[in-house]
Amino acid sequence: MRKLVVAISMLAFAGSAAFADPILDRQALMKERGKIVGGLAKVAKGDEPFDAAAVLTQLQALQANAEKFDVDTLFPKGSDTGDTTAGPKIWEDMAGFKAVEDKYLADVKAAVAAAPADADALKAQVDTMGSDCGTCHQSYRIKKG
Repeated sequence: MRKLVVAISMLAFAGSAAFADPILDRQALMKERGKIVGGLAKVAKGDEPFDAAAVLTQLQALQANAEKFDVDTLFPKGSDTGDTTAGPKIWEDMAGFKAVEDKYLADVKAAVAAAPADADALKAQVDTMGSDCGTCHQSYRIKKG
């Protein structure tokens, strides 16, 4: 009986994963990313005090977020319509889109590895990551009305 319950649970989970909505999934990841970066930006600007341990924790959370951003899963063909600001250029230039996301992930990993010692070092890292975000948003995102 126990094996049957486990098997049914596994099938239910697999079935729900098959019906995951890539638009909602990528929007959730981007909202989380924005919240993390927003918090780091406040520290970098001096609006909040610098705490090295807290900053490193936030950078690690940002890295975990970036590592979950699987372009193939989140941007399959057909997910360009609906409630999304993902631009058509994503599907026209998938290699370029992946390259921008790969650069972002590399820059986030570098920020974690460097573990900024002060707000100035963090500001440089936030500026680099922000530039990556800007590149992607300018090239691959539809601007909201």
